Amino acid sequence: MRSVPQTAQIAPLRLTLKAVAPTTGYVDGAWWPRSRDLGAEAPDLARAVTLRLGRVREIAYARDAWEAAPRHVAIDPAGGTRPVRLVGFASQDPHVVLVTGESGRTLGLLVVPPESPDRAGRDAMHRAARPGNAESPTALLAAAGA
Repeated sequence: MRSVPQTAQIAPLRLTLKAVAPTTGYVDGAWWPRSRDLGAEAPDLARAVTLRLGRVREIAYARDAWEAAPRHVAIDPAGGTRPVRLVGFASQDPHVVLVTGESGRTLGLLVVPPESPDRAGRDAMHRAARPGNAESPTALLAAAGA
């Protein structure tokens, strides 16, 4: 009997950005990764924000909020494979990643904990992407119950 290969179901990226407008508040939107493995999660994030930032140069994160991460991840946009630097800091807010493009523009994204219940995760993402939102990352997560 032949075994039939199982096709992996690709889950959509959970990312919400504020509309393009003058910067307000602590974050520019929210990202709800499916794990704390930044090496696995970062390539999809980098690809998704290229429309807003252009090519992504680096992603800064709080070291203690993620599993050990490599220094670089490869992404494969239409122009070919290229590295994105992952930079961990002890002093960075654990609920935020900073995604910087080659242009120098940076997006601050609320990181919704991967283990958040669906309703709380969706609410946190919605709150973070509201125009004019100025709540802190901790307040956004607390208000959503995440």
